[in-house]
Amino acid sequence: MTGRRDAAYLTRMALRPAVILLSGGLDSTTTLAIARAKGHALYALTVHYGQRHAVELAAARRVAEALGVEEHKVLGLDLRAFGGSALTGDLPVPKHRPGPDIGRGVPATYVPARNTIFLSLALAWAEVLGAWDLFLGVNALDYSGYPDCRPEYITAFETLANLATKAGVEGIRRFTVHTPLIRMTKREIIRTGLDLGVDFGMTVSCYDPDETTGAACGACDACQLRLKGFAELGIPDPIAYGARRTAHGAQ
Repeated sequence: MTGRRDAAYLTRMALRPAVILLSGGLDSTTTLAIARAKGHALYALTVHYGQRHAVELAAARRVAEALGVEEHKVLGLDLRAFGGSALTGDLPVPKHRPGPDIGRGVPATYVPARNTIFLSLALAWAEVLGAWDLFLGVNALDYSGYPDCRPEYITAFETLANLATKAGVEGIRRFTVHTPLIRMTKREIIRTGLDLGVDFGMTVSCYDPDETTGAACGACDACQLRLKGFAELGIPDPIAYGARRTAHGAQ
């Protein structure tokens, strides 16, 4: 028995570690599954930043356990101190926006500098772990117009990562920020996750879920994009929705 445990430990040590930002949503869960499929040892980082949809923290824990991460850190950093977003303040979450309006302009759900903050935290942990690979589930096609989801932003952060760290300056290897979903539609993301064995019933995407039941609202941008992806695949979304009907048939 001890021999098998030792062999398993040595196998994990032989894998290249990667830090994956995990929100518990559809995109980050698929990204985690992709990192696993690439043979990485998985280190998942979830940030409890004061978001109104805190039910995603439970989802992140479920996903991390199901996908076999080596370590899952949930880090508290309350961005409500700054506000400026429907997710961290009193601004209303936009609902029932027409499809063409989603992705046009920067919506109220944008959290100022969120991905810069999150990637900086992931980078710090990666440097401690000796991990050169960071994974982020951003998307520049079916998304809500966030400026920190664009390819040029990711390129700029990767440059920063290799300029602003001891590991980067010493030049042993370069940090790489992987964004495997960035050119995918939501339909393609869901299909990829399903092909990798992801159970999307574990995930939470809604910006304004019911705090008691956890049911998704079905009307925010995140819900509409998610439902659109499942509808295009012709399969039902496995999560629960509230009573409000959307254009894509959620109840």
